[in-house]
Amino acid sequence: MARGLPSAASLARFCQKLNRLKPLEESSMETSLRRCLSTLDLTLLGVGGMVGSGLYVLTGTVAKDMAGPAVVLSFGVAAVASLLAALCYAEFGARVPRTGSAYLFTYVSMGEVWAFLIGWNVLLEYLIGGAAVARAWSGYLDAIFSHRIRNFTESQVGVWQVPFLAQYPDFLAASVLLVASAFVSCGARVSSWLNHTFSAVSLMVILFIIILGFVLARPHNWSAEEGGFAPFGFSGIMAGTATCFYAFVGFDVIAASSEEAQNPRRAVPMAIAISLGLAASAYILVSAVLTLMVPWRSLDPDSALADAFYRRGYSWAGFIVAAGSICAMNTVLLSNLFSLPRIVYAMAADGLFFQVFARVHPRTQVPVMGILVFGVLMALLALLLDLEALVQFLSIGTLLAYTFVAASIIVLRFRKSSPHSSSGPASPDLTAKKYDSFSDHIQLVGAVQASTPEPGQLRPALRPYLGFLGGLSPGTAVTWALGILVASAIMLDCILVFGDSALYLPRWGYILLLLISGVVFLLSLLVLGAHQQQHRQDTFQIPLVPLTPALSILLNICLMLKLSYLTWMRFAIWLLIGLAVYFGYGIRHSKENQQEPPGLTTTRYVVFPSGSLEETVQPVQPVSQEPTQGPDSTE
Repeated sequence: MARGLPSAASLARFCQKLNRLKPLEESSMETSLRRCLSTLDLTLLGVGGMVGSGLYVLTGTVAKDMAGPAVVLSFGVAAVASLLAALCYAEFGARVPRTGSAYLFTYVSMGEVWAFLIGWNVLLEYLIGGAAVARAWSGYLDAIFSHRIRNFTESQVGVWQVPFLAQYPDFLAASVLLVASAFVSCGARVSSWLNHTFSAVSLMVILFIIILGFVLARPHNWSAEEGGFAPFGFSGIMAGTATCFYAFVGFDVIAASSEEAQNPRRAVPMAIAISLGLAASAYILVSAVLTLMVPWRSLDPDSALADAFYRRGYSWAGFIVAAGSICAMNTVLLSNLFSLPRIVYAMAADGLFFQVFARVHPRTQVPVMGILVFGVLMALLALLLDLEALVQFLSIGTLLAYTFVAASIIVLRFRKSSPHSSSGPASPDLTAKKYDSFSDHIQLVGAVQASTPEPGQLRPALRPYLGFLGGLSPGTAVTWALGILVASAIMLDCILVFGDSALYLPRWGYILLLLISGVVFLLSLLVLGAHQQQHRQDTFQIPLVPLTPALSILLNICLMLKLSYLTWMRFAIWLLIGLAVYFGYGIRHSKENQQEPPGLTTTRYVVFPSGSLEETVQPVQPVSQEPTQGPDSTE
């Protein structure tokens, strides 16, 4: 990809000179990442990934075109939906402190195919999100210089009139992505230091916006004369919520960086909670200030905050806001470029993606090739595509990933533990060996007391009343209940979203279907709650399982259905491309498929209390062969 692009070649030479890059042997392709990030580092990574992406890119657009002053509620609902998803990520990040985020979480619970599709969609979200923020960054900088950069480019290159392409190539946006890629490739400590600097400036500017904005607030702008608080009604609030949801996706960078955390069991849940709380407070307060300062109809969606201060006669404040927005969006670019190569690294380490991306530099211990290649791809998107076309792709892949992670929490809480989980690596009957790919890390921590019921079994207190469920094998009822819960959630959300508009249901039919789907959803939830769960005291666990992840699934699906049909069409095309990659390359190079021939061994994955992961392989005689007694055989 980099051949023929001078910028990519110069970027590679820069990294080679800086790190004295040497060819890596096959045995070092999956070197572990360095644990060097503290709780503060992870928190600021999350804040940087969230605050800049929505505050300066989405606030003005959602307020003017979707929700009006009720953008405050849109951000509030999006924050609640993100909190439900963040709790799921926090448990996984503390319990499985490996890079890969939603891809890894889906892998350990649902298997390879689903994990690849989730990882494939997360790649698209990071690529498009980084490109969109880079173009917004360029627009804000151009506004500071009175659009001289755009005018010069259009005079030299001309204006394009091609669908989905920008009116002119944004060389500034592409350049900032290449420079950011160079810094991220220098190592996690360099990225963290830059993120600290930009985040500190951004938070100070946000505090300045909130204080001065409330001083300049005009409550009349929320009055009925200006259209009222919610001019687009409940539908507008929910449509705004679906778009605002993208503003909170930055906490995913914390889970993606858990392998590099010094104490992931403590740091990951704490960093996710603090960063999400700070981001939600900033979004709600700033959106309230924005719509109180100027009427929502007159907002400039491209640079709403800076323009609001300019219009109130505070041009110097508008300059500060523009400078702060550039710092905030720098943190988003760093977060995207920090996370994306690590998702690719996780997929490549499992053999599902090209092995060159599994290489980790021996000195900086970061996936340099993934940073370079996907940094160039992100720069090309920012160079050529229009910001509006980019934003339309956002949210759907993230919402799908959140849905799968929530379902994965339910699967793993009720999964039956391995009977050999108490065995140590030196058990005489077992051959122990270690792998570094994530396909080998499938069984979670948790030795189960012999006196307590297995996870997935019916609770003893409920067996006299639910005896028909007790006759099923452990986990069977849970699997069926989870499938019915997801199906009923889809049906319930479809009725809520399309019942009055697209489906044209009569009133009695609307209420009847709503009751049926709601009752089925609640019954499946009760069946799940009637079964034994895994309970651990040494790591963070979500409260109120299965209720919390079930609500996350319900809300995520509802927000997905609020997105436009064009977004769904592009999403379907991207999924088809991903399936072609998986069946053309991934399934043939999968580490899981390249292990011992099926039927000759049984493999169990064990995580011991110390945190080390071991694979125990127990030979099994094929059914078609007669057992042979060796001289050293024992009963």
